[in-house]
Amino acid sequence: MAAHVLRLRLALLVGALRGEHAVRSAIALLASVAATVAVCVAILGLGEAPLPTAETVVVLGAAALMLAFFIGPMLTGTPDQLDPRRFWPFGVDERLLGWILVLASLISVPSLALIAVTTCVVIIVVQAGVAWGAAALFGVIGVLSIALAARIGMAISAIMLPERRSRELTVLFTLPVIVIAFPVAAYFASLRWDGQVPPAVHTATSIVGFSPLAAPQAFLFHLAAGETSAAWTNGVIAVVTIGAMLLLWNLLVKRLLTASERPYATRERSGLGWFGSLPANAFGAVAARSLVYWLRDRRYIVNLLVVPIAGVLTVFPLLVAGVPLWIAALVPVPLMALFFGWMPHNDVAYDSTALWMHIASGVRGLADRFGRLVPLLLVALPVLAIGISVTLAVIADWHLMLPLIGVTAALLLSGLGISSIASVVAPYAVSRPGDSPFQQPQRSSAHGSYGAALTFVGALLASAPTIWMFARTLIEGDQHAPTTFWVGVITGVVVLIGGAAIGAAIFERSGERLMEFVETT
Repeated sequence: MAAHVLRLRLALLVGALRGEHAVRSAIALLASVAATVAVCVAILGLGEAPLPTAETVVVLGAAALMLAFFIGPMLTGTPDQLDPRRFWPFGVDERLLGWILVLASLISVPSLALIAVTTCVVIIVVQAGVAWGAAALFGVIGVLSIALAARIGMAISAIMLPERRSRELTVLFTLPVIVIAFPVAAYFASLRWDGQVPPAVHTATSIVGFSPLAAPQAFLFHLAAGETSAAWTNGVIAVVTIGAMLLLWNLLVKRLLTASERPYATRERSGLGWFGSLPANAFGAVAARSLVYWLRDRRYIVNLLVVPIAGVLTVFPLLVAGVPLWIAALVPVPLMALFFGWMPHNDVAYDSTALWMHIASGVRGLADRFGRLVPLLLVALPVLAIGISVTLAVIADWHLMLPLIGVTAALLLSGLGISSIASVVAPYAVSRPGDSPFQQPQRSSAHGSYGAALTFVGALLASAPTIWMFARTLIEGDQHAPTTFWVGVITGVVVLIGGAAIGAAIFERSGERLMEFVETT
């Protein structure tokens, strides 16, 4: 059976070069081969580099590959040709099927490229003095670990996610990757090596090397450097990791072969967009409706576009006034976070008469409050992540990453929490759906303006301790950076949860008043 599955896998690989997509597949294959050759040449060139430099590149690269192989199936939703459920009708022994599929997964373009790159790593560590046997063994462990990561990612995707993933769900999975990867990539790109590994990168390499992400590769380089105790630690971590992954993979295979599929396919094929991608509960429904509004209604779109532009434009008056560039560059990101948090303070009014859906269906207050914040977070998080990276690159001081994240989190989350209260306590009239976003209706009182102002001031007051700690970091040094980060994050989360809870209680008791408001304004 193992030989038969391997032949089928090879036939599928060759068959991709035939048919109507043959040209596209051939181009993709040639591009993959070219990229693999380029990477192999670069890795072989590391044989002449200092050992710490080669270790840094290989260990961090291996960790990135492990994450990419694991997360990739969840992001793309690519159909799995080796899905264990495809073999269920043939009566294959489930105890052997997992092992067979792992071997078959090695016959693929990404796996063959991985094997080629790992072979080059083995060559350079052998040149550095590592025995062939040990290098080959842990090279194989490294390849199998990454291949298993892909299998596990595919299995989790098959169990928990719909087979035909919508564009909206892919956006939800891609967002954390952007938020995390962009600042990290920008940080490493900003470093100056000057022939040596920067201390921060060396620390990161050590941490990653002792993690399951890159333990086999770290073992080889610690062995080449003569660090026997560290090498043994890495070896134990690598062996335990691959054992745990094999156990998890076989459990997932059993789960796939014995459990019925979740009925997601119908929802996905129905063309429900965000409604088919988010959870089938009150929170998911409110979040989906809010996303549709925010991404299609020009009143919302104008607000989203104005915030980044306004944040960037604040730099120029400060520079004209004589403020140093490094200080002026620190202003836009916190200001954008403040405005992003302030934006939903009148979200109920923008619903107009559509608010009756929430009230008539008996939506719980927390589901309504948190669901309305989803669009802001989907837009604000990547914008602020990129903004923080650009700011730190401009001022060339990456030690301010933690405190700047803390201030940004405090202003954004505090603003969202207070806005959750203001939108049900003091809504005010806005332009109706279809009207120009710059058209403002006449208001008979200034009641609503107080809510807008208090939201703005309240977010600043809630973030005042974090802002003060950030100022101390700028003046006194980096010793306050971790404190600023944690104070900002904790403050923001507490105010967000507290504000949403208070706003939820008011929402549940003010349905009649809110309906009267949207009907008469």
